[in-house]
Amino acid sequence: MQILLSLSVSLFAGLMLSRLAKKVQLPAVTAYLAAGILIGPYLLGALGIPGLGFISMENVKSFGILSDVALGFIAFSIGNEFRLTQLKKTGKQATVIGIVQAVMATLMVDAALIGLHFLMPDKLPLPSAIILGAVASATAPAATLMVVRQYKAKGPLTDILLPIVALDDAVGLILFAVSFGIAKALLSGQVDLVSVILEPILEVVLSLLLGALMGFLFHFCERFFHSRSKRLSMSVTFVFLTVALSMLEFEIGGIHIAFSSLLVCMMLGTVFCNICDFSEELMERVDRWTAPLFILFFVISGAELELSVFRDPMIVFIGLVYILVRSAGKYLGASVSAKATHCDPNIVKYLGITLLPQAGVALGMAIKAETLGPEGAIVANITLFSVLIYELVGPFFTKIALQKAGEIRPEGRTSARELAKK
Repeated sequence: MQILLSLSVSLFAGLMLSRLAKKVQLPAVTAYLAAGILIGPYLLGALGIPGLGFISMENVKSFGILSDVALGFIAFSIGNEFRLTQLKKTGKQATVIGIVQAVMATLMVDAALIGLHFLMPDKLPLPSAIILGAVASATAPAATLMVVRQYKAKGPLTDILLPIVALDDAVGLILFAVSFGIAKALLSGQVDLVSVILEPILEVVLSLLLGALMGFLFHFCERFFHSRSKRLSMSVTFVFLTVALSMLEFEIGGIHIAFSSLLVCMMLGTVFCNICDFSEELMERVDRWTAPLFILFFVISGAELELSVFRDPMIVFIGLVYILVRSAGKYLGASVSAKATHCDPNIVKYLGITLLPQAGVALGMAIKAETLGPEGAIVANITLFSVLIYELVGPFFTKIALQKAGEIRPEGRTSARELAKK
C-alpha cells in the first residue's frame, strides 16, 4: 500500500506542478524535479506521514530499480539518433565536438580547483580536485532528451545534440577512470596502470559489444511477432533484459569487468534502429508507453537531491566555482570544436548551453569516488550540490538555447478534449 501511495503521489505531484511550470514557461522536467524536492525527505517527507512523501533517503533509494529501468529506456531512445543515414551528415562533427567539449571541461575545472587547492589545501585535497575535473565531463542525457521531446525540437542543433550527449558518456567514463587512478596513486603512492588505462577502455568496448549483441538478438526475436502490441512487449522485454545484464560485474585475472548501462542500452537501440525497417514506428510506441515512467524517474531524482549540502559554506563556495568553470568549459569546448568542424552558426553559438545538465553519470562517479575516504566524500558533496543546481536550471537553459536557434516552434493549443469534441 505504501509503495503504491508513494508512486501515485509522485505522479500526481509531478503532473500538477508541470501545469504550473507551463504557465511560467519552464520545461516539464524542471517541474518534475521540483515535485521530487517537495515530497522528498527534507520537506513533506520530513513530516513522517507514510504515503504523503518520501520519509527518508533510504525510502527514496528503495525505488532505485525504477530509475535504472528509466535510464535504460532513455539510452535506448537516444540510440535512435545514431541512424547511419544521419551519422553520414553529422557523425564526424559529433565525434570531434563530443570529445573536445568533455576534455575542455575537465581541463578547465582541474586548473581552477587545483589552484583552489593551493589556496586552501585543508579544505580541498589535490585528489578531490583531480577527480572533480573528470566528473565535470559528464552530461545528463535524460533531461536533454525530455526537453527535446516536450517541445518537439527539430533542426541542425537538435540533430547533433543527442549524439554528442551519448558520446559524452563514453568519453566521461575514460576521463574519470584515468583521474580516479591518478587520485588513488597520490593517496597510496602506487600507480595501477590496469585500473587507469585498461579497465575503462574495456568497460566502453565491452558495453558496446554487449549492446550490439542484444540489438541483433532483439531483431531476431521480434520477427516472430506481427501485432504492434506484441512487438511493443518484446521491446520492453529486451530493455529490461539489457539493463539487467549491464549490472553484471566480475573479475578475470585480476581485471575488474563492468558495463555502462547507458552505453549498453544506447547500442541496443542503435543496432536495432539500423537493421529493423519499421523501428521508427516502434520507437514512437515505446516513447508513449514510457511517459509515466520518465515522470517517476525525474520526481524520484528530485527527491534524491541532497539539500543538506547547503549547510557547509565551503562546499557551496567550491561548488559554485565548479559550476561556473564547468559551464565555461562546456561552452568554450563546444563552440571552438563546432567552429573548427564548420558547423551551422547556431550550433557554434548555442550548443554549449545545451550541454549543462548533469545527473546520473556524475552521481555514479561520485559514489565510486567515496571509496577513497574523506577525499571522496568531498567529491560526493560538491557533485551533489552541482547536480542540484544543474538539474533545476539546466533544462531551462536548454530550452532557451533551442528557442534562440529557432528549433522550437511556438506551441499550438492541441487539446485531446477539443479534438474529441470535433
